[in-house]
Order: sequence, then C-alpha cells, then structure tokens
Amino acid sequence: MRDFDIRWRSAATNRPGLAAPRPGWRADPNLMAFDSLSLPLLGFVFLAGAVATWLGGWRLAHYVDAVTTRTGAGQALMGMLLLGGVSSLPEVAAVSTAASIGNAPLAVNNLLGTASINILILAVADIVYGREALTVRAARPATLMQGVLAMLLASVVAMVATAGDIPIFGFGLGSASLAAGAVAALWISSGFEHRHTWEVVGGQDNAEDGDREGDPRPLWLLILLIMLCAALILVAGFVLSSSADALAEKTGISAGMIGFILVGLATSLPEISSTIAAVKLRRYQMAIGDIFGTNIFNIMLIFLADLIYPGAPVLGQAGTFEAIGAILTVMMTGMVVVGLLERKDKAILRMGYDSVASLATFAIGLWLLSRTMN
Repeated sequence: MRDFDIRWRSAATNRPGLAAPRPGWRADPNLMAFDSLSLPLLGFVFLAGAVATWLGGWRLAHYVDAVTTRTGAGQALMGMLLLGGVSSLPEVAAVSTAASIGNAPLAVNNLLGTASINILILAVADIVYGREALTVRAARPATLMQGVLAMLLASVVAMVATAGDIPIFGFGLGSASLAAGAVAALWISSGFEHRHTWEVVGGQDNAEDGDREGDPRPLWLLILLIMLCAALILVAGFVLSSSADALAEKTGISAGMIGFILVGLATSLPEISSTIAAVKLRRYQMAIGDIFGTNIFNIMLIFLADLIYPGAPVLGQAGTFEAIGAILTVMMTGMVVVGLLERKDKAILRMGYDSVASLATFAIGLWLLSRTMN
C-alpha cells in the first residue's frame, strides 16, 4: 500500500497554499481501488455512475411530486427538503470519500462547483419550459427566501476561504458556523411556505401547478420508492467521486479544477434530471426549491468534510480559487432571485434574461478560476 503523502503531492499540491495532511496518515486501500483501473475503464465507470445518478434523480422527482399531491405539502418545501436533500446524497458520498483520503481541494471544490452548476440547471430547465422565462411561474415568498439565504451562506464561505478558518476541537469554527447557518436557513425557509408576506400581482400565476391526477399508489409505497432512489443516488455518487479522484491523479489535472467541474457536474446529475422532470410536471416552485435547497445542503456538507478530513480545517486551506467559486455562486443565485422579483416574460434562445446572464457569468467565472491555476 502506498504512503498517502505520495498521493497528496500528485493530486493536490500543484496548487499553492495547501497543507499536507497529518504525517504518517495512510489511506484506506479500499478507497484506492479505482487507481488500479485503466483510463478507458475509469471513464466507463464514471459514465455508468452518471447514468445511474441521472435515472435516480428523474424517478425521484415523480415520486416526490406524488407525495406532495397526496399530503398537500407545499412545492417549495418538498423541493427543498426532499428533492434537495436526496439530490445532495452524491455530494455526501463525494465529500466523504475525498475527505477520507485527504484530498481537501476535491472535497471543497466539488461542493462549490456543484452549487454554481446547479444554477445553470435552471437555464437548462428554462430551455425545456421554453414558452417564457421559468422565473415568471415560480415567484413565491418561500423560493425567494431560499435563494437569499443560499446567497448569504455562500458569501460566508468566500469570507472564511479568504480570511482562513479557526481550528477548534478538530474542525473549523467557520465550517461549524456554516452548518448551523444552513440548518437555520432550512428552518426559516420551511416556515415561509404558507406565509403570505406578499402576493403576486400581474402576469400569469401558477394556475397549471395543480392540474394533474394523483398517483394511485399508496403513500407507504411512494416513500419506499423515494428511499430506493436515495440509495441508488448515494451509491452512484460514491462511484462518481472515487472515479473522478482517480482520473485527477492519472491525468495530472488539478484536484481543485477536477472537483469544481468534473465531479461538480457529475454529482449535479440528480438535480438536472429531477429539475427537468419537475418542470415537465409543471411543478415550477419545486424545481427551483430543489436547486436552492441542494445548495443549502451542500454548504452544510463543508462541516462534514471537516469532521472526516484528517488534517487542518478544509476552509483554512482554501484560497482565491475557492473564494471565486463561492462568489460565483452568490452572483448566479442573485440573478435568479432578480428574475423571480422582476418576472419578465421575454426570452432569448428559449431562456429568460436571468438564465442568459447566469450562463455568461459562469463562463467568466471559469476563466477567472483558470487564471488562479497558473
């Protein structure tokens, strides 16, 4: 079995400012199994995990929609808690795996990359919806509150990544504060589901949202099917994260960029499939609640990475790359919130102005991130 320090140097220390894990720590050989696969086989494993994740997310949206109809729960709440929570399971697997083998850049940048890629998913859903800007249909106090709270949490990530984290009791004070803030954000957002702090006036409302027949299957079976989808997404997430980490080592690509783009995109597949499915079901609030809720859950997972990681606080090792990634999420989320408030029904290339602005911002953000790698 190879010493862990060799693996760390090959995958992470090509980025400045990263500290190595505690001396003498050795990786679990089970987590290193993907390293023995050839590059083509690794690509096939990665693709298989992606397909399984996609299918799990697609079916999940249908089952959550059925439970929402059966129980009468709000769309934004169910999108945030059920779709967002279950869709975050690949990140749980990815972060746990990366942190356990000591790859802090892969763990943190997977979460940050997923957060900004998730906002891009709304642009894809906009194209699927096609008739007008998606945000015209989803303006509700709950979805706006979710978006604003997600922005606040991502801003704190950028601050801690820039200023450094304070180690306490084996984890970072900043990551612990983020976890507490994420729990508070979920609680506050849940309370806004049925509050009428303001009403939508002008334009079209969500009249189509309830225009569907309920699923005839019993509630217990629907819950069981959701649990099976969750298990599939979790296992597939582990395969995705492990194969992506091995790809980073074999190709020599930075662990930070691999985590931000490759793993971030792959672990966003449940959100892509579930959001598109929700839009096709005309559950527009559920679709946006899925994205905002997933991003809140993902920020909470930074604390999980801290608990598992054997070295110093993960955000304490972060720097410009991670700060830009977090700010990119703040900006893109803000554009969606502006779209929800403005409710412009004009579209460009089948997308609302907010989606087009998000795409342009993401492209600029990738360019800035690439500059930090030089």
